[in-house]
Amino acid sequence: MFTLPVSEKVSLKLLEQENAAELFYLVNESREHLREWLPWVDGALSPESYRPVIEMWLKQFAEHNGFQAGILYEGKIAGMIGFHKIDWINRSTSLGYWIGDRFQGHGIMTDSVRTLVDCAFSTYKLNRIEIRCGVENVKSRAIPERLGFQLEGIQRDGEFLYDHFHDLAMYSMLARDWN
Repeated sequence: MFTLPVSEKVSLKLLEQENAAELFYLVNESREHLREWLPWVDGALSPESYRPVIEMWLKQFAEHNGFQAGILYEGKIAGMIGFHKIDWINRSTSLGYWIGDRFQGHGIMTDSVRTLVDCAFSTYKLNRIEIRCGVENVKSRAIPERLGFQLEGIQRDGEFLYDHFHDLAMYSMLARDWN
């Protein structure tokens, strides 16, 4: 199964069905925080709700169309990160991520994003990566800013969250600009 080392304590791994319960419990304990920025949280009601999602993620990887990986911190699932659908014609993708409350503030996500950007440019030979974050999601926006992504603009009402729209900041990185 696909595993990508990030640091001494962190690695990225394709999740399997046996990870459904652990993933659910992480989302459940971080539900209030995650719900503020992610539209899918209310649909995650039990470990079983992750089984078809994990199957979809494995199919995405098998079809060479991006992947979603668990972020493991000292062997425990700390969050998720991955490439959304890859546009092979234009050699581009967007990258999404989230981390559980208790794992914030340790540089785990910045290191994980850096590793995936390296992978996108060196292994997949992509040219462009986009990251979209809620304009007011300061912690999420700090990651592309820290890594040198360019702010391209604001998508007004770019995402619907439960009962309201919110604006998204759109960042990009090109292969030629990545160090």
